[in-house]
Amino acid sequence: MTAKENFFKGFVKENPLFISALGMCPALAITKSIENAIGMGIAVLFVLVFSNLLVSLITMNPKIREKVMPVRIPVYIVLIASLVVIVEMVMEAFLPDLFETLGVFIPLIVVNCIIFGRAEAYAGDHKPLESVVDGAGMALGFTGAIMIISLIREVLGAGSITIWGNIKLDLTFIFDFLGIEPISMFLQPVGAFFTLGFILAAIAAIQNAKKNKTSKEVSK
Repeated sequence: MTAKENFFKGFVKENPLFISALGMCPALAITKSIENAIGMGIAVLFVLVFSNLLVSLITMNPKIREKVMPVRIPVYIVLIASLVVIVEMVMEAFLPDLFETLGVFIPLIVVNCIIFGRAEAYAGDHKPLESVVDGAGMALGFTGAIMIISLIREVLGAGSITIWGNIKLDLTFIFDFLGIEPISMFLQPVGAFFTLGFILAAIAAIQNAKKNKTSKEVSK
């Protein structure tokens, strides 16, 4: 696999949320606005890239690897937790409003399946640079996924797009033109389930259509 393929696999082919169905909690809980998605995405990017790097550096030495592998799970958790603490401190100091909005889902990055999964499935058996590229691609793929969910929920639920802070795009004129009002349900927890469910259903339909097309071509 080339470096380019390694990086872009997390965007579509192995997207951690839409394909692997990992990181569902933040995808359902914080996706009320693009701002929240960007904030969570940056936090996951930092933790995932550096956790992959540290895990790879630790396990690349055969002697250290031999000692670490039997207790690798607690070692990985300590590394990830340390990085999450750094994210918490920085965000609380410089982005207090976002920190308060994201709340408990920042410390919950410690147990995010995407972070631990990449450490266990990839970084522990690959070189540092490859692990960094893998982490960056997966994190950006996750960020893009939650931004899509946030975009749908906020537009349909509030008729606006909150890009960052006071930078907001008002789309209520579209609803006024159609003679309808935003559907507040999409800003509620049930709206998150509906949005993610429809997206996953659409992806599954596309994948099935491709498989059927391939099967027909092979059978000819």
